[in-house]
Amino acid sequence: MNKFLKEFKDRGYFYQCTSEDELSKLIDKEKIKGYIGFDCTAESLHVGSLLQIMCLRLLQKHGHRPIVLIGGGTTRIGDPSGKDKTRKILSDEEIEINIKNIEKILKNYLDNNDPNTKPIFVNNYSWLKGLNYISFLRDIGKHFTINKMLTFESVKTRLDREQSLSYMEFNYMILQSYDFLELNKKENCALQIGGSDQWGNIVNGTELIKRYSNKQAYGLTTPLITLASGAKMGKTEMGAVWLDKKLLSPYDYWQFWRNVDDRDVIKFLKMFTDLDTNEINKIKDDDINQLKIKLANETTSMLHGKDEAISAEKTAKKTFEENSLGDNLPSVDITLANQISGINIIDLIILSKIEKSKSEIRRLIKSNGIRINNEIIKNEKFLIQAKSFDENNFLKLSIGKKKHIKIKLS
Repeated sequence: MNKFLKEFKDRGYFYQCTSEDELSKLIDKEKIKGYIGFDCTAESLHVGSLLQIMCLRLLQKHGHRPIVLIGGGTTRIGDPSGKDKTRKILSDEEIEINIKNIEKILKNYLDNNDPNTKPIFVNNYSWLKGLNYISFLRDIGKHFTINKMLTFESVKTRLDREQSLSYMEFNYMILQSYDFLELNKKENCALQIGGSDQWGNIVNGTELIKRYSNKQAYGLTTPLITLASGAKMGKTEMGAVWLDKKLLSPYDYWQFWRNVDDRDVIKFLKMFTDLDTNEINKIKDDDINQLKIKLANETTSMLHGKDEAISAEKTAKKTFEENSLGDNLPSVDITLANQISGINIIDLIILSKIEKSKSEIRRLIKSNGIRINNEIIKNEKFLIQAKSFDENNFLKLSIGKKKHIKIKLS
């Protein structure tokens, strides 16, 4: 088996391939270009996109050239895959801001120095914005049948649930196939990689290329990743695990990986780090907490740099082992309008955004789950006053064993 495909499988990336033997032979003979598309519906990608990013890194590692397609055009339509309703349509200005931010994030992961493997960034709006509708229907639309399109999971699920599917969204799969055709023509791109929910769209693209230009192209999909708990990858009770430090601090990102379920650690070391799979197999029976720290350090270093990973580990050690205020703990500034009466503990927690539900906060207080400066708070009417803060005007708010935040009196 080709070395790229072997490692793709060893790391747990493989789900389906349109023609595995032919693709293996092709990339044994020559270096290829492969692409992954990212719609720009938010100002940042989150951990749910990380597996696709790791696939681009693996392409580079094996000497192939990744193409990053930013969906400036398709974002204006909305991918119906996995969606219960039509996405909010963004303004042109919002889309442009999102594109710049997403490109910046991706450049943290990809090597931009080697001209042979340097990523190619493209925006499909550049070819979709000028399409002539009549010509597009005649030249491209004729290759698609409604019968087949209705069988795709993204369409079938919405219709089975009697949820509306706009004609605009229905066209998304044709536009994604057209993207592959354009990249095949312009960049000689032979491979599209995507999540397993994109299988139908990817197969459509390979078939369109075959019918339109009689060329062979390939599709490769990855499994959809869920946590051992069953939760969707990239989501936590606190919201999305963003890859932009403006939305999620390096410390919180480090903590996400440090706190993964024991059952996920080895799988995630293979999927989301550059550690050799043989090395991972050798250490898989090591102390689980040390393996989690290794996972957190490797993933954080990859995104935010080694210094941030080291700093996050030190902060965690201070916070959890020494019961002190770590330098990099997330912080919230507050003012006390009345220095004497102060602020109620429940209102403080709501202000900190660690918890959003007052009823949940009351439940935590009853179960001894709230601490101020490591002291358990047992009364929901407890007041935080100026005297609660140290000489530097800080206090530590802790929710359970794993959530800590610095409150600064300003």
